[in-house]
Amino acid sequence: MFKVENIQPVVMGAIGGAVALAIVGFGWGGWVTGGTAEAMAKKQAKSATVAALAPICAAKFQADSGFEAKLSELNDTSAYQRSTFIEKGGWATMPGSEKGDRDVAKACAEMIIEMADA
Repeated sequence: MFKVENIQPVVMGAIGGAVALAIVGFGWGGWVTGGTAEAMAKKQAKSATVAALAPICAAKFQADSGFEAKLSELNDTSAYQRSTFIEKGGWATMPGSEKGDRDVAKACAEMIIEMADA
């Protein structure tokens, strides 16, 4: 049925089609590698964790004695040092953890400032 002369164009066409399919799939089709999918999942999990823990941190801050003085001190702290202030105060440290999470502290500080401004 196939002659040796006819196999080369078929093989070349199959290889070209596979390359074109890969380019279209990864470039415009939304395909990703396993490593990229894992990185995306970790990023989404971290974001969800921060969103869940920041309100707890803010509530701990508000429940702390001397809330008004601490709020004033937080407002006087520069924006890029607020997360450090929250971490050092222990409000970003969740039960079962030994130290606070920087991303939770940053989101917590932003949340506290927004609540104070409202």
